[in-house]
Amino acid sequence: MDHHDHAAHGHVTDDPVREEHATHQHAAVATWRMAASATLHCLTGCAIGEVLGMVVGTALGWTAGPTVVLSVALAFVFGYALTMRGVLRAGVGFRQALKVALAADTVSIAVMELIDNAIMVGVPGAMDAGLSSGLFWAALALSLLVAFVLTVPVNRWLISRGKGHAVVHRFH
Repeated sequence: MDHHDHAAHGHVTDDPVREEHATHQHAAVATWRMAASATLHCLTGCAIGEVLGMVVGTALGWTAGPTVVLSVALAFVFGYALTMRGVLRAGVGFRQALKVALAADTVSIAVMELIDNAIMVGVPGAMDAGLSSGLFWAALALSLLVAFVLTVPVNRWLISRGKGHAVVHRFH
């Protein structure tokens, strides 16, 4: 297997031109399954942060604004952390792993957070329902489900252009 074959199979090369070419070759075959997998990965980090933020904000009696800000911030933190964990395991340094996580997840997390927080705020009474309320948990589950469904096409588009989670695949 020559140097170019390694790049085409997801191995990092020392030649950025070949690596970029290999990324575009690999990215052209973006499937719905790949996009769903990338979105599920993103949803995991988002959901951890989102649920934690909503729980903390609601438990402290915060209004919707600060609760949403906390939820979004934690969604980004946990989303990036999950991606970085895998990249760091591949032997990449912290700074490079952070760059990969930012490139891989920023758009996906932003879209997901915009959708799920809009739903949470838009469902009458959901933000004020309290943690023991079925309304709160049903709205949160619905918001994450809708965010997943609407973010899958975004991730497919990103992957097809060598962006988003396509950046992470070089480190698997």
